[in-house]
Amino acid sequence: MAQDLPLTNAKRAPKGGVEVRGLSRRFSGRTIIDNVDLTIAPGEFVALLGHSGSGKSTMLRALAGLDPDVEIAGGLTVPDATSVIFQDARLLPWQRVLTNVRLGLRRQDGGNLAVAALGEVGLTGRETAWPGDLSGGEQQRVALARALVREPELLLADEPFGALDALTKISMHKLLRELCAAHSPAVLLVTHDVDEAVLLADRTIVLHGGRIVLDETVKLPNIRDRADPEFVGHRKRLLDGLGV
Repeated sequence: MAQDLPLTNAKRAPKGGVEVRGLSRRFSGRTIIDNVDLTIAPGEFVALLGHSGSGKSTMLRALAGLDPDVEIAGGLTVPDATSVIFQDARLLPWQRVLTNVRLGLRRQDGGNLAVAALGEVGLTGRETAWPGDLSGGEQQRVALARALVREPELLLADEPFGALDALTKISMHKLLRELCAAHSPAVLLVTHDVDEAVLLADRTIVLHGGRIVLDETVKLPNIRDRADPEFVGHRKRLLDGLGV
């Protein structure tokens, strides 16, 4: 069955990108990431896969500037305008939805921007709701609005759909693809889900043993069909790279 992931006509020119050379991370003497190089072009959507403990989230945290102990041998270039979304929506339960979205915005029109962002994720009219009154999918929509309202040049997503049910995940896949097409950030999506990676990404990377063992462009149209031989072939190559 085809997965319709349409692009919008309101696409902005992409800005920024990522370049890291010689990234390593060790925990208690154990090497988790071993001298890895990674480039993400402006506006490119990259999915990073690997087994639990392979260093996927560690890589994301390094790019987000959340890990002061990461080692960079050859340099790191990351846009200043970077947003992060996690598997847990991480909303402030004592603040209403609109306040959560505009959290940290310093612009005078922050309220208007937040309202518009909620409209983009399909939550118009829920501005005054409490996070606890939302479903898990709605909470992730708020988290996505909060990330994109800042117009990031780089969006880092750490398994943002891992806790959602299958039907909600499908709708979130479509929404993420549409919004990334409209806002044009570079994207690094960390995921365990091979099908999710092939459905969403322009490029897929497999991290294993602290190193990148597969880095491949996804040669599929925007409307992606799981029965397409190229989809099946790409999925198989990812599974082979993961040792499954």
